Amino acid sequence: MTTTPLVFITGASSGIGQALALRFYRAGFRLALVARRASEIKTWAEAQGISANSYEIYSADVAVTDSIVAAGKDCIAQQGVPDVVVANAGISVGMDTGVRDDIDVMARTFATNNIGMAATFHPFVDAMVQRGSGTLVGIGSVAGIRGLPGHGAYCASKAAVISYCESLRGEMRPHGLRVVTLSPGYIDTPLTRKNRYSMPFLMQADDFADRAFRSITAGTSYRVIPWQMGVVAKLLRLVPNPLFDKLLAGRPRKRRQSEQ
Repeated sequence: MTTTPLVFITGASSGIGQALALRFYRAGFRLALVARRASEIKTWAEAQGISANSYEIYSADVAVTDSIVAAGKDCIAQQGVPDVVVANAGISVGMDTGVRDDIDVMARTFATNNIGMAATFHPFVDAMVQRGSGTLVGIGSVAGIRGLPGHGAYCASKAAVISYCESLRGEMRPHGLRVVTLSPGYIDTPLTRKNRYSMPFLMQADDFADRAFRSITAGTSYRVIPWQMGVVAKLLRLVPNPLFDKLLAGRPRKRRQSEQ
């Protein structure tokens, strides 16, 4: 069995997922890359000059539990138990509680961002516990720190990611496993380019991946990237509700599904 470390990354067909994959590859990791659009990963990997024997691609939908669990099991069978698992796949869509279709949008957001994260980790937990090592990485968001108008589904899902990973960290600690929660601020990706509001401290995906990699390998329990957004988020958490509501009044909202 090869001793070259292995990282399993969901949502690897674009944005943060691709940037993380490239950063891990350059650090000497083998890659297990997961996305619904597997062909896009292959095209990207070839363009980056990633050697064919350094990665495997698994086509799966994290919103479908059996699909992502099967991908995890295939990874173990083909490449072994990963050293790092990054549950990165997620969706971000605005919603209006008064619109019936948007309730389905909320359900799909939770299925992807929350149930999908737990299902991503699930196939690896027992094997990592038996080995006595491993790192599980959950990608949250600063949007999970305080609710924003029009962002109810996304903010709630990312708040749940933060709490879930904190719970999981306590469960895994006695077994020698690390759980790392990363909360990105605004990262320049195809997802954020659809936003119609200002994005302070906007960061390039490669810069995020470099800082995220350092946090993951250090086993940092929780980090906001960039740190400036962490300061902003903490300050917003301290703002009294009446002032917070006033500050956000009239702020452009995230595009709903019908506006994509």
